[in-house]
Amino acid sequence: MDMRHAHPVSTRWKTRAAAAAVAVLALAGSAFAGEWRSLFNGKDLSGWKQVNGTAPYTVVDGAIVGTTRLGSPNSFLAYEEEFGDFILEFEVMQSVGPTNSGVQFRSISDPSIMDGRVHGYQCEIDPSERGWTGGIYDEARRGWLYPVSLNPSARTAYQYGRWNLIRIEAIGNSLRTWVNGIPVAHVIDDMTPRGLIALQVHAVGDGGEGRRIHWRNIRIQTEDLTPAPLDDIFIRDLIPNHLAAAEKAQGWELLWDGRTTDGWRGAHKDAFPEFGWKIENGELIVVESGGGEAKNGGDIVTLDEFSAFEFQLEFKLTPGANSGIKYFVTEAINPGGGSAYGLEYQLLDDERHPDAKKGAAGNRTLASLYDLIPSYKNTRGKGIVPEIGAWNHARIVVHPDNRVEHWLNGRKVVEYVRGSPAFLAMVARSKYAKLENFGLAESGHILLQDHGNEVHFRSIKVRRLK
Repeated sequence: MDMRHAHPVSTRWKTRAAAAAVAVLALAGSAFAGEWRSLFNGKDLSGWKQVNGTAPYTVVDGAIVGTTRLGSPNSFLAYEEEFGDFILEFEVMQSVGPTNSGVQFRSISDPSIMDGRVHGYQCEIDPSERGWTGGIYDEARRGWLYPVSLNPSARTAYQYGRWNLIRIEAIGNSLRTWVNGIPVAHVIDDMTPRGLIALQVHAVGDGGEGRRIHWRNIRIQTEDLTPAPLDDIFIRDLIPNHLAAAEKAQGWELLWDGRTTDGWRGAHKDAFPEFGWKIENGELIVVESGGGEAKNGGDIVTLDEFSAFEFQLEFKLTPGANSGIKYFVTEAINPGGGSAYGLEYQLLDDERHPDAKKGAAGNRTLASLYDLIPSYKNTRGKGIVPEIGAWNHARIVVHPDNRVEHWLNGRKVVEYVRGSPAFLAMVARSKYAKLENFGLAESGHILLQDHGNEVHFRSIKVRRLK
């Protein structure tokens, strides 16, 4: 994990109600039709082998116990068989000081790849104040796929110092996790359809040696699998321009089909721009114009308008690029053409583009509410810290009560209320001060900006909120 050392543990990890355990047992006993197969005999490590690291694994009182060792890289105890579709359940407890850990699934250890370094999906075990147990991390590969910041109500599900029941459901391209009966993560991904199950003992620094992770009652179903009923937690779909059945059930729809210009037109225009944009390999691309706005194809907007909604897309910036996602765009504010006005989720290479140093307090940097509110800067976490030249995930949520959120790579980075005194005061100090009722439209278009730099978009989705 990116979390190398655990933080002190709050008492909240030790005070969960016993009723949660009852609910877990009921869920485990009745939700699935297939037969369970035990992966651990409770006596020895038959069927398991250590594939990385030197942290010791032993069997104590019917549990596999992994103990942290100073100087060892991440250690993994892998089951000898690989699995594709399955439902896995196990109990886990940590003692002698908290430490980061996890359980790999559909993972790979191949001597020809990274000298056998275990890589692939991991169900996080995180006893720190962050509380990301049950999150899905792509070990030694893409990093965080589903940080539990995406589902904050699940952050307190794990209880340090007690036995916790964790369930992983991997059926087709759907990957889901539960901690003590509480749904935590839901990822749609098809990178690795089959692989190892392995128990991780994380590398530690000074003072971290001798901490223990206990696993017991490790069991799996591989036949007659019945997926758990769908819930309403956020779904992270990593398959480009794909809309999973579970997303459809939540009301999501594709705003771009990955192939045509359907659903979009140029801002202040009746049709899609004839130049300045292109579609290649399932990507909607702003073509580098090498000059000012007069030389580019111009912004594009959705045909539909939206009021309360949740919007998401993936974007990839080229070095030095500037662009943006605008919402509540009303072209009537600027009927003469040119840039259409709206609230803007800034897209920017902060290190290379001069606009990052303009405005006030960084309110023109990546994911900021442009010229109004600076975004919170994430400085740690592979898959969370934005990378130029890589795909990043943007999300905008506009609640029916006018609360608005900007998210970047699974973390909320801006929050405000449209029309509030604080919002109006910020507008009065901004470049929009002379625009009447700026950002207060009841509904508006969503806009992708052509600022003259090459930027790639895909997986553009929206759902209306009530």
